[in-house]
Amino acid sequence: MIDPAPLVCRIKGARALGRPTPDGFVVFKDSTAVLHERPATPKRQPYVVALRKRLVDEGILVEQDGYLQFLHDAEFSSPSAAASVIHGGGANGLTEWRTELVSDNGANG
Repeated sequence: MIDPAPLVCRIKGARALGRPTPDGFVVFKDSTAVLHERPATPKRQPYVVALRKRLVDEGILVEQDGYLQFLHDAEFSSPSAAASVIHGGGANGLTEWRTELVSDNGANG
């Protein structure tokens, strides 16, 4: 069986690739997330702050070139949890993870 193309989540120059799993959603190694949470995130979505901190503490996310980069694949409980980490605040994973269009010349479009 051929694996389907990964889904992409983009925001402010950050680009993450991932796919659903039986246990939730996996974000692939070398994906990036925004460096800073949105200003309202600590008050409105403290779980996002805690999850990002845990991923940094575990060495899964590291600061690089103005973003947080995934050094390893990371499993999340849902697409929304994964998208929230990428976005630095609450996000709807059902709308933020999309298929990436590829043009005829193979470049991402």
